[in-house]
Parts: sequence; structure tokens; C-alpha cells
Amino acid sequence: MPKVALLNGDITQMDTDAIVNAANNALWMGGGVAGAIKRAGGKEIEDEAVEQGPIPVGEALVTGAGALKTRYVIHAAVMGTDLATDAGKIRTATKNSLRRAEELGLRSIALPALGTGVGGFPYGEAAEIMLDVVDEHLNGECGLEEVLFVLYGEQAFECFEKQLAEQGHGAEGVE
Repeated sequence: MPKVALLNGDITQMDTDAIVNAANNALWMGGGVAGAIKRAGGKEIEDEAVEQGPIPVGEALVTGAGALKTRYVIHAAVMGTDLATDAGKIRTATKNSLRRAEELGLRSIALPALGTGVGGFPYGEAAEIMLDVVDEHLNGECGLEEVLFVLYGEQAFECFEKQLAEQGHGAEGVE
């Protein structure tokens, strides 16, 4: 069974095969996770994404990773340009991020708490949705060996840790 783990840290520092960007459907990278990825990896990540967009909210596309340690950035359109999100958008964007990883034959992926920063969605609800989607995905035909939730800040980490315990699937948390 693939490993699901939590880390309180900076997603731009991950050495997984791919990291997920909490994107808007126009794919410009302003604030939050997207802004951090652009600052750490370079503007070419945004340029490559914007060239392929816009995409429907809930969809995900893949770009190179610029100067980041990871190989790919999966841009999950968790909101429109109105920067509003909801449970359905988070669920679909998470599913499509995992699909893109499988299509590329990736072994590891790092996800942020989609929709909780700029989108303002509650951490606890995002944790429940995203962990349910990951469980569904990992229980099917799957090549992923590690799904890492990289959470920024204590509140996000604690909400995901609590949800993991409630789901009881033996994931590990790393402060």
C-alpha cells in the first residue's frame, strides 16, 4: 500500500516527482502556494502554464519545474479568477492532480491544502475531502508509492493530522 504522510513545511523544497500548485483556472501565479512556487522555481513555470490555459476549474495540467528540486508542477485549478472555491472544486482538482501523476508514471507527489489559502476554504473540510480522494485513488489501480501532504503552518497540519487519525489509515505525520 502506498504511503500517505504529512509534513509541516514548504512545498517548494520537496524532492518528490511532482508538487501540486493550488492554481486558478487562468494559471497566473500571484499569491499563496502559486506565488511561492513562482518565486522559488522561476517565472518560466507560470509562462508554461499560462500558454496551456485557461483550463476548466477542477482540471489539472503539468509543466516543468524550473529551478525546483521536483521534476514537475501539477497545476490544479481549484478556483476561477474570482478566487472562490468550494468542496466540489477541491475534490475534482485533487482527483485530476492524481490522474496527471499516474499518466506520467510518477511514484511520489506532494500536495498542499488546496483552496485553503487564497480560496479561504476551511482546513478541516479540505483535509476530509482531499484525504477521501487520495484513499479512493490509492485503493484502485495505482502506481504512486508516496502521497505527501505538505502543509504550511500548525493549524493546517493539525487539521490534516486529526482527519488522518479519524480515517485510521496509518499515515504518518512529520513536524
